[in-house]
Amino acid sequence: MVVLNKIYTRGGDDGTTALGTGDRVKKYDLRVEAYGTSDETNAVVGLARMHTCEANPDLDGMLARIQNDLLDVGADLCFPAETKDERGNLRISADQVARLEAEIDKMNGELEPLRSFVLPGGSPAASFLHLARTVCRRAERLMVELASKPDEAVSEEVIRYMNRLSDFFFVAARYANNKGADDVLWVQGQNR
Repeated sequence: MVVLNKIYTRGGDDGTTALGTGDRVKKYDLRVEAYGTSDETNAVVGLARMHTCEANPDLDGMLARIQNDLLDVGADLCFPAETKDERGNLRISADQVARLEAEIDKMNGELEPLRSFVLPGGSPAASFLHLARTVCRRAERLMVELASKPDEAVSEEVIRYMNRLSDFFFVAARYANNKGADDVLWVQGQNR
């Protein structure tokens, strides 16, 4: 259980922060960048939800679950994958990835196939979902970079989750754009 009774600790005043293991690392450490960017993704999802609640309660419910999952992502990343402790580290599961895939398939089944690339835009919800997609992709790139380091370990499932999540955001943005009817399509070479 998490208890936050004091928000500031002064522990980071020297430019370091604690991982879940208690080890202190620089705040610009690649692992901190990765879970910080997943947190940034979560903030953008919060903005998207401001525009989905009433218009699309099913999508809003999916986004609410994703916000919780994104805290799981941060918990997963704050412990290197090979780390074990007596509390049992929280890890992203294959079931969470499968749920995203099922939700993508369900929404995509209601959309017309694309014949062009989509520009970020349309409704406010779709615009924020496109922003969430790009921030999510950045988080994924950081995780993959972290996993490529010989002295770092990242769970494979957390990378799969973020990869699928960016796909989810793309489909959800189209879904929020009147099921694709209000998508803003790229017109190749339009301004030559």
